[in-house]
Amino acid sequence: MAAKAAGVRPESEDPAMIELVINPTAGTGHAESVGKQMIDLLEKKQAEFHVSFTTRAGEGEPLARDAASHGAETVFAVGGDGTVLEVARGLRDTGAALGIIPAGTGNDVIKTLGIPKDPVEALEYQLARPARPLDAMTVNGKLSLNIAGTGFDVCVLDYAEKAKKFVRGLLPYLWGVICTIFKYRARTIRVNLDGDEIEKKMLVICMANGRFLGGGIPIAPMAQPDDGLLTVVTIDDLPNWRMPFQLGKLLAGKVMKIPGAVERACRRVEIACAGMRVNVDGEILPMDSAVVEILPGALTARW
Repeated sequence: MAAKAAGVRPESEDPAMIELVINPTAGTGHAESVGKQMIDLLEKKQAEFHVSFTTRAGEGEPLARDAASHGAETVFAVGGDGTVLEVARGLRDTGAALGIIPAGTGNDVIKTLGIPKDPVEALEYQLARPARPLDAMTVNGKLSLNIAGTGFDVCVLDYAEKAKKFVRGLLPYLWGVICTIFKYRARTIRVNLDGDEIEKKMLVICMANGRFLGGGIPIAPMAQPDDGLLTVVTIDDLPNWRMPFQLGKLLAGKVMKIPGAVERACRRVEIACAGMRVNVDGEILPMDSAVVEILPGALTARW
């Protein structure tokens, strides 16, 4: 029988093997209809499951932790990458597996993990696969799953956030790229890569566990989410007039062909710049310095 409820379940309730944590506002409301679709599908399968709905930012983390403590074997985040990150944070050190039902704007995490973008196909794909280890990162001690960085991409996300009100997918981010090409001014960043110091003006510095940001831009196409390493991509400052000529390389996954691009694998990165703003899995956070470290096999997931 399917168990359905919003929020934290009572102690007396029987355990369910599957938990759906649904963020009904993700994807400008798209996740709500996707959530109903998942409920119908699991009911048809006569699966034992429970449903929780988030009502505010950050609530996915305690809901996921609560589900794991009540015996859930897999907790599916139904929403965008922000919802996925909240659920992943709640599942750390619990032994429960992360599942992802894409229903947000960018849905970048699934692209690295090979999970289908169609929600029904995504559920079927993951239910058929055993859980296996998945790396994560920490940014100043807080779990991150996909990409952290600063520079050009932060400015892109600022513009994309406004466009998300009208369209989903890659289009808001392409609009953000076009706007940023004319507005962005690089700043000098101090970087320590496993003890090696660098200080210079950078267009981008990206610490990646996943490969994509911005709805499918392959900023780190060589990243592997289970190799125990960060993939760090840096791109030296470029004159604004040269940026449009590099856009095609970026979108085609040929970031290393952009002048001044360097890729390196490491385990710990420190970055510092006064007044810096850092993209952490799509959330922009102000900080003057950040320490990013890899956590090999910190999670399990169905992928």
